[in-house]
Parts: sequence; structure tokens; C-alpha cells
Amino acid sequence: MLMDIGIFYGAAGTLLSGDDLVDDVGQAKASGFSSYWIPQMPWGPDALTSLAIAGREVPDIELGTGVVPTWPRHPLAMAQQALTTAALIGDGRLSLGIGLAHKPVVEGQWGIPFEKPVRHAREYLEILAPALRNDKTSFRGETLTGRSPAIMKGVEAPRLYVAALGPQMLKLTGRLADGTVLWMTGLQTLAGHTLPVLRSAAEEADRPQPRVMAGIPVLCTDDVDAGRLFAAKQFEVYGQLPSYRAMLDREGLAGPEDFAVIGNEDQVATRLEEYSAAGVDTIMAVEFGPEAEDQKRTRACLASLV
Repeated sequence: MLMDIGIFYGAAGTLLSGDDLVDDVGQAKASGFSSYWIPQMPWGPDALTSLAIAGREVPDIELGTGVVPTWPRHPLAMAQQALTTAALIGDGRLSLGIGLAHKPVVEGQWGIPFEKPVRHAREYLEILAPALRNDKTSFRGETLTGRSPAIMKGVEAPRLYVAALGPQMLKLTGRLADGTVLWMTGLQTLAGHTLPVLRSAAEEADRPQPRVMAGIPVLCTDDVDAGRLFAAKQFEVYGQLPSYRAMLDREGLAGPEDFAVIGNEDQVATRLEEYSAAGVDTIMAVEFGPEAEDQKRTRACLASLV
């Protein structure tokens, strides 16, 4: 079974920039992957700027953020940067994934109160979505105000995705965005929670069926026990952040090592096919492993499935 698989680089802790990022995007495209995604971390290079550089050098592959936090960037500023990146890489290839991030970062690092996050997200999207379409924007809410003429006429709007896990964010995403970027979300949660809530909201808003993208850590190896130990250490923080912890608890998983897909080529293929069959449109594969050879084998395994 062939699947839509993109490479999600950076969620395992390593961030690429400049020539290294261009090289890896080029390799991903040459291997047949449909897309390449990078996160906006609280440190390291800026995601949209990095994609603008990579997209100028590597054509014919979708490039996306997974995800850029909303709080430090006004939605009109976010739209301006995203449209600039979209114009630079061309061909309608940019996908803008945004998200609320997490209270310890928002308050502890940026000093911004993490208050009424769902209302913040709704008002953010009310401004951002029309601005990305180059519509005139005029919105005044409780937490945000945005007024602007068309920002960059003639530039194709990036697709807009939202990191949504809980029911309120899923409903909001179904109504106002093109789809969602998931992380630490298992098969039972997809079937019983994520997809029904998201699709119902989109249908009620008379919008197309949302695209569902799932970030999944993948390690192709014969030593599953060692892989699990490494995953437990590598992704430990995701088992502690409340939003991801809630997804793991829904699935009955002790930690991220139980969510990660770890095994030989056949085992990896079987597990990823389950996600595709469950309704995931794009698998965002987070390659990881203790040795460079592990990631090389994982990349080859994934390439054989696209």
C-alpha cells in the first residue's frame, strides 16, 4: 500500500538550517516524499525563513511548518511573513501550520499570559484566514484586533492548518482552517475523537473535508527494545506536556515510546498503513535513532512506501 508520507524534521531535537536544510529537502524530494515539514522551536532558526531558502533551491515539493506558535506573532504579521515565503517559493507549495504552543513556553519564555487559549485561537484565525487569502481584513475581538487591506495581491494563499487535539480546538479547526497537524495521537483516538469531531465541524460549516496530518516518530531497526529506550529519552518532554499527555492517556499509553513506530521494514509498513487506513491523509514521519545508520535505514524504509 502506497501512502502519502512527508518528512518532519526537527521534532526529534535536531534543527537544520541553510545548506544542510536545502540538502535534506533535496534528498527528500529525490526519494519521492510529497512534503517536508519543520517546527518553529523556541530556539534555533525561524521556520518560515528557512523554508523560503529551501524552497528557492528545491522545486516540486510541498513545504510546511509544523507548527508556528501564535502568541508572539500578530496574525497580520504572520500572514505577511507567510505570504512572503509563499511568493518566494512559488507554485502554491506552502502550508502554514500554526498552534497555541504550551503554557510553560508562552508564559515562562515570552512572558505572555496563556489566557483563554481557545478564544485567542478563534480570533487569531478570524484575522489570519482572510489575510492569507488577500481579502480586506477588519476584525475586533476580545483578545485581538486586525485591520488591513490586501497584504500581497496575486500571491496564492498558503494552506492553513492548526495543531488541534482537544474537542474545542478540533471544532474550531474544522470551521476555519484547511485541516490539522497532530502529534502523539493514536489510532483509537483518531477513530473515536479526532476525526468525528473535526469532520462534523467542517460539514456544519459547509467546508471541504479537512486534511489530517499526523506526526509520527519512526525508527526502522531490528533492536526494538533499544529503540524504545532511546525513544523514551528522546521524546520524554512530550509525555509531560498536558496536551500531549492527554492524547497518550486517551490511548492508554505510558509514554511516547509506546506511541512511536519501531520495528523492521515490514513492521513499520504495517503500522503506518494502519494510520493511512484510519483516515490520516499525510503521515509526517519523524525519523530518529541513536546512530546515523538508523536514520539512513529509516529513510530508505519510508521511501519504499511512497
